[in-house]
Amino acid sequence: MKKLIPILLLCLFFLVPGLFAQQQQSQSQQQAPLLTLENAVSIALQNNYNIRLAKNNTTIATTNVTLGNAGFLPVLAAGASTNSSILDINQTRTDGTINKLNKLHNSSYTYGPNINWTIFDGFAMFANYDQLKELNKRSEAYQRDTIQSTLANVISTYYNLINQNQQIISLKGAIAISRLQLRFATDKYNVGRASKLDVLNAQVNFNTDTAALLTQIQQFNTTKISLNQLLVRKLNEDFSVPDTINIQSQISLNELINQAHAANPAILAAQINKRLTEISLRQVRSIRYPIVGVNGGYGISNSKTPAGFTRVQNTKGFNYGLTASVNIFDGFNQVRRERVAKLQINSADIRSSLVQQQVESQINSLYLNYLSGLDLIRLEQSNVEIAKRNLDISLDKYRLGNITPLEVREAQRNYLDAQTRFFNDQYQTKLAEVSLKEITGNISLK
Repeated sequence: MKKLIPILLLCLFFLVPGLFAQQQQSQSQQQAPLLTLENAVSIALQNNYNIRLAKNNTTIATTNVTLGNAGFLPVLAAGASTNSSILDINQTRTDGTINKLNKLHNSSYTYGPNINWTIFDGFAMFANYDQLKELNKRSEAYQRDTIQSTLANVISTYYNLINQNQQIISLKGAIAISRLQLRFATDKYNVGRASKLDVLNAQVNFNTDTAALLTQIQQFNTTKISLNQLLVRKLNEDFSVPDTINIQSQISLNELINQAHAANPAILAAQINKRLTEISLRQVRSIRYPIVGVNGGYGISNSKTPAGFTRVQNTKGFNYGLTASVNIFDGFNQVRRERVAKLQINSADIRSSLVQQQVESQINSLYLNYLSGLDLIRLEQSNVEIAKRNLDISLDKYRLGNITPLEVREAQRNYLDAQTRFFNDQYQTKLAEVSLKEITGNISLK
């Protein structure tokens, strides 16, 4: 039985790596097409549901900006009406005679076009038109905000996939090292220089690293589903991503703040809302002025009254007129409405300042994270190089029998941890960079 143990271990050694190698070979033969960041962004701009809804809302707001919607243009309508009655009439005349008429049919009908045009309403129509234009601008700002946030989500998810792909590559390297350790331990065991415990520990380490890789691959595939959802593609559509993250090394804080003041959707929307409250005050004040309108039309009328002096009457012709009205007293409601409108302007101004402060605070926090990330990347890159040299030396010493398997495993773990920290620092720094560009309304693919 003791003689069978080495044979079983050798079979396990060659079988498990062989199956894993076959899986890798099969995956490499079926390499998914590369999805570049440019293609991902282009697909999102065309397909993403939130972007499409935002574009529709902007189109609606643009369509509403018309003179007619603001009240500048006249209203032309055509109308028709008809009336009929059946009457029994008892008439007592001045000479005392009585005239009885039963079941008399009276009828009348009129029809024709009419026009009504308000030519002056206290400048309210001008305020209405300005309001429609500002609403359109706000809709455009909201659309830009939706596009920027969606693209930032797409870019962040894309770089998350790159980060996870880097982790997969790192874990594959760890498995290769574990396989090498397992081979060393088996060779030493076969010549009597190592115990069976060393072989079993090496096999456990190899299996542990393999399980970590499978878990990472599962997480990678889940994130791919999330990206496909953002791109509105088939959720199981396969693709591959690069294995490097490029980070912009020079970003100016003052330039970021200036860009945010000029293009941040939240700041722009707050400024537009303030202008809308100012327009609202103009609309309220317009009630103090008289309203003047003209009207006209052309009418045709026919009536039949058997009991009247004129039994049939037909008329047709033009009609026109002028109307004017002015609010003299409304229980001081006009004063109240103007006071409320002024308070709304003040509130909008406060909200605009608040939004600007919040945006600047976010920029400063993200900028600190970005700078800290750059420092961590340089530090962890150095740590990766040191840990790699330490691992190479440990493997050489282990092959010569100068250190224990636990020391090699510790060196391997340090190297893997250093790589993980380096990749995560790259990803987090890139997220800070993308967030800075999003908040300044300047999303780019670099």
